[in-house]
Amino acid sequence: MKEQTWKEQEEKPKRQLGGIKTMPFILANEICDRIASVGFHANMITSLTEQLTLPLVAASNTLTNFGGTSSFTPLFGALIADSFAGQFWTITVGSVFYVLGLVSVFMSALLPSLRPPPCPSGENCKEASTLQLWVLYLALLLTAFGTGGIRPCVVTFAANQFDMRKQNVASGRWNFFNWFYFSMGMATLTALTVIVYIQENVGWDWGFGIPTVLMAFSVVIFVGGYPLYKKLKPAGSPLIRLIQVVVAAAKKRRARFPEDPSLLYSNKELDAGISTDGRLLHTEQFKWFDKAAVVASTDSDPPNLWRLTTVHRVEELKSIIRMLPIWAAGILIVTSSSHLGSFVITQARSMDRHLSPTFEIPPASMSIFSIVAMLMGLVLYERIFVPFARKFTGNPAGVTCLQRMGIGFVINIFATIVSAFVEMKRKQVAADHHLLDSPHAIIPISVFWLVPQYCIHGIAEVFINVGHMEFLYDQSPESMRSSAAALYWIAISVGNYLGTFLVTLVHKYTGKERNWLPDRNLNRGRLECYYFLVSGIQLLNLVYYVICAKLYTYKPLEQVNDNGDEESSDPETEQKFLDNVNVAREVELGFNHEAV
Repeated sequence: MKEQTWKEQEEKPKRQLGGIKTMPFILANEICDRIASVGFHANMITSLTEQLTLPLVAASNTLTNFGGTSSFTPLFGALIADSFAGQFWTITVGSVFYVLGLVSVFMSALLPSLRPPPCPSGENCKEASTLQLWVLYLALLLTAFGTGGIRPCVVTFAANQFDMRKQNVASGRWNFFNWFYFSMGMATLTALTVIVYIQENVGWDWGFGIPTVLMAFSVVIFVGGYPLYKKLKPAGSPLIRLIQVVVAAAKKRRARFPEDPSLLYSNKELDAGISTDGRLLHTEQFKWFDKAAVVASTDSDPPNLWRLTTVHRVEELKSIIRMLPIWAAGILIVTSSSHLGSFVITQARSMDRHLSPTFEIPPASMSIFSIVAMLMGLVLYERIFVPFARKFTGNPAGVTCLQRMGIGFVINIFATIVSAFVEMKRKQVAADHHLLDSPHAIIPISVFWLVPQYCIHGIAEVFINVGHMEFLYDQSPESMRSSAAALYWIAISVGNYLGTFLVTLVHKYTGKERNWLPDRNLNRGRLECYYFLVSGIQLLNLVYYVICAKLYTYKPLEQVNDNGDEESSDPETEQKFLDNVNVAREVELGFNHEAV
């Protein structure tokens, strides 16, 4: 009796771990991260061109290269988290690196020796020295390392605080991914208004110092929630498991498939740590990899995983392979838009930004219109779009996440086309007032001409980014969710690097007299041609995506009911189930209808 009571006391706190009470700690960390990153990145094009006096194309490429590096490091952070460190400690260490990076950025803004002399005229300015640039690069590199630990783990760590095996997880009016993205939008809005205003009107030292303090505070908050978190043990390197499947299949390339797929090797105990939501079922795609699960007379028990692996592990590899074509479609979207922020800020700086005779909107703050449109779009998506689409599709979630992404791709193309026509209008007004050869003159055209393209881009994000996160989280094997989340950022990384390559080619091969992207005078450029080029790239990418989405097969999963019993489902049944819950197992945050 005493032993039973002791066991009950031991199990009680375990059942109470996780849940809605952990969200303030987790979201505080990510919100401060977003405020810090957006706070110095949104207006960095101004810092590079005016404080460090770099040419426009060089400054824009610097930002996209930094963005690419920041989006590539999450791959290493995800592998570390999934292999041995766990998500909590990976986030914590990454946050510390981020604080160090922000301290370095703050010091580069504070010390005059780390920037060239002021040049108010904008002509014959002395550019930043190699040493000054390397100090900046070092600071940005530290923040990139910190990002690598935070980004791939925060979403999945937060989602893991809830029981993903219960179907009522998908019944809330607000799912976790929408709420997470809404919180990030509010943080971005704060950075684009308060932080950017401080940078423009108070000073860069204060503009970088405040995000540094906020990030340091967020680390303390996140670590303070340690006793409340549900912390899943790392299941070993997912990359090693994938390699084992390939090696085992290669070693047994001459083996014969059994007529009955149920004869392929399966071991519940071996897969217990990587299949708590249910084991993956056998599929007919990529059958060559099934040879890794063919049992031979020479195989030992327990098996040598470099010669014999389970069906679940084979299906993990198949799931990743199936995801890659859909994932790749996001790369060209990033490529197409990677430099738009830099160019649009430069456009805004040349336009009339007065709200009153004494107050001007900072150019970098124009992004608030995109954020506001995105935040409103998230609300309208749940309240209006989903009920409307449900009448036609019969899907409780309105549309699947693949359909959601496709709609976003179309909206994004429209946004880029609008950008081209707005640029044509801006240059026409400049020509009418004989200002084409005055790059620093204010053209008498309202900056609010840029608002439509910002708003359309914001609406596109509601469909593309949230749908992309849902897709990667749900369709990845459960033990590889941090690695799958890293794929989201890898797409951004590759897209940024390709964006740098695209802008470099356009700048190099569009001539000197009428260069599409000139270094100093955008009025004499042909930015609208670049926008039309980007629109064409996105159109081709949309065709590719539609084909991939049409051919995609959802992963089949062995369901686990509330009693712990396993219920097998065939791929078609599983696909229908996933369609009915918008593919993603959306996480209820506890915000019921009245609270929302």
